[in-house]
Amino acid sequence: QVQLVESGGGLVQAGGSLRLSCAASGRTFSSYAMGWFRLAPGKDREFVAAISRSGGSTYYADSVKGRFTISRDNAKNTVYLQMNSLKPEDTAVYYCAGGFNVLRLWVSTEYDYWGQGTQVTVSS
Repeated sequence: QVQLVESGGGLVQAGGSLRLSCAASGRTFSSYAMGWFRLAPGKDREFVAAISRSGGSTYYADSVKGRFTISRDNAKNTVYLQMNSLKPEDTAVYYCAGGFNVLRLWVSTEYDYWGQGTQVTVSS
């Protein structure tokens, strides 16, 4: 069983920055790809960013490209999402997800494990 625990959310003004962390326990962290998704009120769950098992490949939604950076530290069993130049439309609950056989990193149903989410609120 894999457990994922997000942290680092909070309230920030537009233009500010936050770094989210997702700590994993259980099976070998380096065995699975990791992704970040978000859910805003009244909207569908949205892909944000993903990273391959080794960290050698990263993928971003167009809406966050150039502002967000995903990274992972396999020695610490942790994946990060550095969020810069935040906008009010980035307000959402952010979830990290892990999957062992993820082919389409931007597709939420391909992930096996999910964290409980962390709230990010960006004020204008």
